[in-house]
Amino acid sequence: MIRREGPRMLVSGPVTLANVTALLEDGRRHLAEGVQTVDLGEVSEMDSALLALLLAWLRDANARSQPIAFANLPASLRTIARLYGVDGLLPAT
Repeated sequence: MIRREGPRMLVSGPVTLANVTALLEDGRRHLAEGVQTVDLGEVSEMDSALLALLLAWLRDANARSQPIAFANLPASLRTIARLYGVDGLLPAT
């Protein structure tokens, strides 16, 4: 689930293969409206789909020359990103 607080988008609940497609589209809408920070502090469960989601949003923001940063990255996400060698791609606050 995604909720918006000004230029900040908060992702909550699970982010897995089961729901990532809906989150991708919802997040894209918010990014197009000017969201600059994605807060992951309320993510309760995740798999590698979360990493793919963040990279897709990052690609979309970069295509629009829009700044984006990720806040409260879960430790398990950082581990997966490091294993895949993409940890340096995720702009964190």
